[in-house]
Amino acid sequence: MDRGKFAHSRMLIEYDDGTLVPTCSLHCVAVDLANNLDRSPRTIKVADYNNFALIDAETASWVVGGNRPGVMSARGKWAFATHTQAEKFMAENGGDSVTFESAIKEAYADMYKDTA
Repeated sequence: MDRGKFAHSRMLIEYDDGTLVPTCSLHCVAVDLANNLDRSPRTIKVADYNNFALIDAETASWVVGGNRPGVMSARGKWAFATHTQAEKFMAENGGDSVTFESAIKEAYADMYKDTA
């Protein structure tokens, strides 16, 4: 994975055993979590769409959908450090404001749609 190319969507899982798993997108985080059901994530970080800084995925403001194609998925899923940033993105690009829990559920749903 090219972390520079996907700096705006990259994520990082830290499991409770200290293992770090860098990914390019929420799609890949969902795949890794499904493949590691016997492990618990300690933290999940996501890049802020605007400045690429890693932030807590659970407290980030997420936008699902809109006119920007996703990474590893047809439908985009983007994270923002503030709700104001997410609202600005939605005003320009569309999409829906969601929680991390909803975003990851949508990532699993999109896996089916993207492969059907």
